[in-house]
Amino acid sequence: MKSYTSITVGSLNLFNENKKVMPFGVSSNYRYFEPYPLYIRKGKGSHVWDIDGNEYVDYNLGFGVMEVGYGNQKIVREVEKAIQEGSILGFEYYKTGELAREISRRYKMDMVRFSSTGTEATMHSIRIARAFTGRKKIIKFEGHYHGSHDQLLVNVNPPVPKGKTMSSLGIPEEVVTNTLVLDWNDLEQLEKSVDEDVAAIIMEPVAMNMGLVPTDEEFLRETMRIAREKGALVIFDETKTGGKAYSGAKGEFSLEPDLMILGKAITGGFPLSVIAGKREVMETIGPGKTAHGGTYNANPVSVSSSLVTLKEILTEDAFYHMRRLNRMLTKGYEEIGEDLGVDVSVASWGTSGTVFFSKEVPENYKEFISSDISRWFTYFFACLSGGVIPMGGFNEEWTLSISHSEEDVGNT
Repeated sequence: MKSYTSITVGSLNLFNENKKVMPFGVSSNYRYFEPYPLYIRKGKGSHVWDIDGNEYVDYNLGFGVMEVGYGNQKIVREVEKAIQEGSILGFEYYKTGELAREISRRYKMDMVRFSSTGTEATMHSIRIARAFTGRKKIIKFEGHYHGSHDQLLVNVNPPVPKGKTMSSLGIPEEVVTNTLVLDWNDLEQLEKSVDEDVAAIIMEPVAMNMGLVPTDEEFLRETMRIAREKGALVIFDETKTGGKAYSGAKGEFSLEPDLMILGKAITGGFPLSVIAGKREVMETIGPGKTAHGGTYNANPVSVSSSLVTLKEILTEDAFYHMRRLNRMLTKGYEEIGEDLGVDVSVASWGTSGTVFFSKEVPENYKEFISSDISRWFTYFFACLSGGVIPMGGFNEEWTLSISHSEEDVGNT
């Protein structure tokens, strides 16, 4: 900690100024950590620089957004052109259908609607599921995060897991009456909970908000079977995972959810999210039917950035490169833990991974929160002091970009 505070005096000074006009000096709670947040000036490739001039190899990448690398010139050129032609046009932008077709092709979904954030997309997805099924209940899993709207902001990261726990002040209990919270990877509990009033089961198909907790593939397949039998929809929230593999977890596991949420990495650094789904489900959307709207939905800048990201940057070759480096980083962490005799377990999937300070990789949130979190903070600040941002928080994961190199991994 002394090392961190000695090299980040500028961040401390800016924090003291900002907190006078911004709660905790930040625009998102997830950017704050004790004793004060890091303020970043710029990024290039796989590196960022803070306001004190310190350079870091960055594995946070905007919480998984910047797999394209900072300052990617292909995106810069497309965005400059889009801004010159009008950053927002009121009516539908002429390239929106092109992007919808590209997403439909890549992720094998019938129809697409665009929003601006993952929060909006998951909020709309449960409304669509209720409209299609005529049912009320939504099942989510403890430790899974689906944005900051009231109905799903429950049991995200409770310090002491017991019962239904709102993850924010200001959420009335009656708002989550129809939200059921289950344990991840617990098939027996799921089978007992799905009844004829469950509209949908929403999940991160690979849990990435309690670190990276691997999925039992059999659990996913059985969840799909149970949902089909009971007439409930399955929603894959792939806001994160959709950009961690070429066609997301859906493609990796060869599964067919009814609805799929995409965002973050697929847009190359601009705000855009996707609700993709089966035709019969998506056709419940429309004037006089299920509401979906947003002034900034599919704005020209985000659409242009996403098109070049999906078509030219995050290609199958790019994922081969990122996943190869991810295996190197994972192996390095495992070997260091073994050499030092420290209880470390490492989980990785796609372009991401997590270090857990426990003997075993956790299988659910209760196991995750019982790991040694205090050691994680020692690791985090030691990494910052050594010029590495390992990830964004103790419940996050690292992400590789196309700009990371073997040298970056070696230095880490």
